[in-house]
Amino acid sequence: MRMIVPVDSSSSVPPFEQVRSGLAERINSGALAVGTKLPTVRGLAEELGIAPNTIARAYRELEEAGLIETRGRAGSFVASSGDESLSRAREAAQTYAAVTRALGLSADEALAIARAALRLAR
Repeated sequence: MRMIVPVDSSSSVPPFEQVRSGLAERINSGALAVGTKLPTVRGLAEELGIAPNTIARAYRELEEAGLIETRGRAGSFVASSGDESLSRAREAAQTYAAVTRALGLSADEALAIARAALRLAR
């Protein structure tokens, strides 16, 4: 399976983050279905022309987030918990929206707070 995840070498975003976020986006959107086998670390690194350690770090972070699972020599696959992760994130966002609305914050203020929290979580 050929997987193209765009990596912009001139971007200020580190390559591992570009790979991680690109795959996470595809998993969360359903473009990569549960059970889809991902390319090997070396295979994807070669395809993108970046170091295998870069891909390994992205895969590790995706695994920690529950979006992929590694099955030893069988490889890495889109995890079923990815569906659960997305559902939990939606629920958290709905709760956050209700709390900020109850506090009288504008949508712009609530988004600014959420963006700041996401930057700190990196």
